[in-house]
Amino acid sequence: MRIYRAKDYNDLSRKAANIISAQVIMKPDAVLGLATGSSPIGTYKQLIDWYKKGDLDFSEVKTINLDEYKGLSPEDEQSYYHFMHTNLFDHINIKQENTNIPNGREEDSEKECNRYDNVINECGGIDLQLLGIGSNGHIGFNEPGISFDKTTHCVALTENTIKANARFFISERDVPRYAYSMGIKNIMQAKSILLIASGERKADALYESLFGPITPAVPASILQLHNNVSIVADEEALSRVLADHDIISGGQIS
Repeated sequence: MRIYRAKDYNDLSRKAANIISAQVIMKPDAVLGLATGSSPIGTYKQLIDWYKKGDLDFSEVKTINLDEYKGLSPEDEQSYYHFMHTNLFDHINIKQENTNIPNGREEDSEKECNRYDNVINECGGIDLQLLGIGSNGHIGFNEPGISFDKTTHCVALTENTIKANARFFISERDVPRYAYSMGIKNIMQAKSILLIASGERKADALYESLFGPITPAVPASILQLHNNVSIVADEEALSRVLADHDIISGGQIS
């Protein structure tokens, strides 16, 4: 596990984009697992900037998104389909047919989850999976208590996650209660993982995920068992880690 300390969100975004761009340059037909939410927006902006400067080519890249709200259509401004097109896909030369997001309109959960697992397999697996982390340690929509052996599944969102996402909706009542999400097993099968974290409210979850016990109560803690994980976090998110002198003296942070 490699931990990279960023000065602030902009520095975090640039460092994360560097890791993703290196993957695309080394393997032009890379399969990227992508995340949504506020954390990766700056990273996507940096990738767009480098693409426009001619430094990156996404024409052969395939993408597989972590999750989508169940019940939202792609046209809904709060759907993750809309998010990805607004914040990345519409600004680079990726082919529409090479982008994959769970179908929130599919009411049959088993059918959609099986379909999405097949999509991942048909792509040959994920080369680099980008993750954010929730204040309760969730990754994707894998909430505390969800089994580590889950593949794509339909998740009942916790009140904590509903409240955290309410800022994107007119009111908390409008936040969907269910979502399709890649499971922990899907995530752990990625060849490499990049987790980004920003802000003091992520500090406890990040510390417990990286250095606490490995437990479904903190879903991101399973990342300790992956052999190729990079963490990029700003100083606020790393505040508890930086306060632990034993970790720092052990050379864990660069």
